[in-house]
Amino acid sequence: MTETKQTLEKSFTITRIFDAPRAEIWRAWTDPDEAATWWHPRGVETPRDSVEIDARPGGTYRYTMIAPDGSTYPTFGVYREVVEPERLSFTWADPGDTSADAPLITVTLEDLGERTRMTFHLDGYGGQPGDDGVYDGWDQAFDVLVEHLV
Repeated sequence: MTETKQTLEKSFTITRIFDAPRAEIWRAWTDPDEAATWWHPRGVETPRDSVEIDARPGGTYRYTMIAPDGSTYPTFGVYREVVEPERLSFTWADPGDTSADAPLITVTLEDLGERTRMTFHLDGYGGQPGDDGVYDGWDQAFDVLVEHLV
C-alpha cells in the first residue's frame, strides 16, 4: 500500500506498509549489505562496495548508483537523528555538499506486529508521482525493497 501527501512545494511524503517486522525494515535502512540491494530505482544498481553506513547522530553514509548507460550518481549524507528501531533523520546530498540547507529525509517505522508502516518524508527537494525524478526514484526503490523482502 502506498500513500502520497504533497506537503510543501519542496517536500513530499510516501507511506508504505511492508509485510515484514520493524527490525527487518530498520536493518534495510542501516545495514550496508541490505541497503545495497534496494537503494536505487528499477534498472539502476548500487554496488555493495560503494555503500558505507555509520548510523549514529553525526555519522555519515555514502553510496553510488550506476545507471545502465554507466552514469554514476554518488550520494552522501549526515545522520541527524537515530532512534533505533523507529526513526532516522539524515541529510541527502552530493558528496562534498556541506551546505546547511541540504534536503532532509526523515524515516519513521511504526511496529504493526509482523508488518511495518514506514513514513518517508523528504524536505527540501520537491517531487510528485509521475515526475520521472526524485519522487518516482524513491517510490521505485521502495518497490525494490518489497521484492527484496520476499
